[in-house]
Formats: sequence, structure tokens, C-alpha cells
Amino acid sequence: MEKIAWVTDSTAFLDEVLTNHPDVYSIPMVVYFEEEEYLDGVTLSLEDFYTKLAASPTPPKTSQPSVGAFVELYNKLAETYDRIISIHLSSHLSGTVSSSMQAGDIVDIPVHTVDSKVISFPLSAMVKRGIELYEAGKTHEEVISHLNELSDKCEIYVLIGSLEQLHRSGRMSGVQKLLGSLLQIKPIIKIEEGKLSVSEKVRTEKKALAKITDYLADAFATSTIKELFVLHGTNLEQAHELVEELREKYPNIPVNGFPLSTAIAVHAGVNTIGICWFKE
Repeated sequence: MEKIAWVTDSTAFLDEVLTNHPDVYSIPMVVYFEEEEYLDGVTLSLEDFYTKLAASPTPPKTSQPSVGAFVELYNKLAETYDRIISIHLSSHLSGTVSSSMQAGDIVDIPVHTVDSKVISFPLSAMVKRGIELYEAGKTHEEVISHLNELSDKCEIYVLIGSLEQLHRSGRMSGVQKLLGSLLQIKPIIKIEEGKLSVSEKVRTEKKALAKITDYLADAFATSTIKELFVLHGTNLEQAHELVEELREKYPNIPVNGFPLSTAIAVHAGVNTIGICWFKE
């Protein structure tokens, strides 16, 4: 078997399995607080980010890893690996996929860049799935084909913790923000085909979460769901309650909570919460 390096970016949450895997690498997103530049997960931890966010009068910004950063990483990996499979957040939300592809054209080692069309732990789950398939004897072509198919099978619904931050980051128009703030509407944001869209608008957060669980029930009735992911910011208690609720409703499906990465929290806000799953 070829020795494959698995690369993702810091918008993915690396759980214990991925953190301890010797062939998994994460390239950091860049986070800016005013004039200061930080590397997500390297020079800026999630805890430090939330501390700075509370104290900063200016909202932070993010930037994708540069082509040069990818080239540097890929050249280093070429010393000990035969091939790289690089899986990144949706190309509609960041230019990270493009940076990886450009770097892959420059380096000597074969690089296969996969657009996950997702964010956060669903991205992590795709990396884990790829590793599992390859270790089970699938070829790299079969693994990449499966990952591309899987990218179209993820449903993600979230309640944004801060419409203001989402607006400032350029992900929401001024009209949408105004409606949300004036009418106290809670838009349910869906990531579909890698793009952000408003799935529905409801009046309260309780009703919005109930609606998302209705979406889940519909998906459960028509497809196979092997795992549920609850995504959250600093609202740990709310996330825990949602995890327990889903475990009670779906006792045969693993349900776990995962924190949003720094780069995602920059745009979504600290109290963001959501549910996601793959329909298989």
C-alpha cells in the first residue's frame, strides 16, 4: 500500500482519533484581530479567541491558508509519503480548496484535493471515513470517489449566534440582518451544495430548534443515518441538553457534541448551535 498523508484545515475539529493519527495534518486558517495576525490552533487557541472576541471593539476576520503555506506543507510531506489526500471546507465559503489545488500543481507529490462542501465536524468525519476506507483496502481512487459522493449527502442546519457577525463577515446581506434584528426572527441557516441559505425563518430559538429536529425526523424516515453531530459555540449547557434529547429520541444512533472551530466562530458567533448528519 502507498503511504498516504491526510490533510485538512483548522475549520475541522480534530477529535482524539484524528489528533493522535500519525498521518493526519491540519493547515491553519489565518485569524486577524485588528492589526494582529494569528494562526488558528497554532498561535491562537479556541479559548484565547473567545477571550479576545469579548474584549475587541473590532470584529475579527479570517483568511484562507496561502498557496505558499500549502506548498511548504506538501513538500515536507513528500519526504515521507507517496500521495496526499487533502480534504477542506466548502469552496463556496473559502478559497482554501483553490489554494490546495494550486499548490498541488506545483509540488512533485500527487495531491488530490476534495471539496467537502461542509464545515466543522462533518469535515472531520469525512477525513475519518477516508482513512477507514483506505485502511480497509480501498484504492485511493475509490476513497476519493466515495468522499465526493459523501459531500452531497450531508445536511447541516444551524442557528447563528450573531447575525451581526455573520453580516460583518459578508455572509449575510444587510436586509436579512435588519429583518432578523427588527422582527426578532431566527433564521435557520442550511448549508446546501456547500452554500449558505436560509431554510426557514421562525420567531423563537425554541421553535427553530424544534423545526431542525423535524428536518432530522424526515431524514431519518427516508434514509440511513449512522451518526448525529451537534455543533456549538460557548453555549455548552444548551448543546448538552440537545445531545441528551437526541440520544433519547434516537437511541441506536451515536450523538455527540463538537465545538465550532475558531474560523467558523468568527463568522457565526459564540452562541451558534446546529445539528448535522449524513444521509446514506
